Amino acid sequence: MYIIKVKGKAKIPDYIQIRDENFVLVAYFRADRPMKNIEKFGLEGKEQALEELIKNLPFGKLQKLEL
Repeated sequence: MYIIKVKGKAKIPDYIQIRDENFVLVAYFRADRPMKNIEKFGLEGKEQALEELIKNLPFGKLQKLEL
């Protein structure tokens, strides 16, 4: 899976996109709110690591999601 942080403008907040190996969007959520249904993507128990990754993720740079 891949992750990218999208910069919001004006009243639109920053968002996180999680995409699969074919770059199909599988999750889209606000960067300042925890992701719901995280177990659906096999990331349960990795909430702290994901939160830290999101905090340090640069805007607009697609990265391989490895936790």
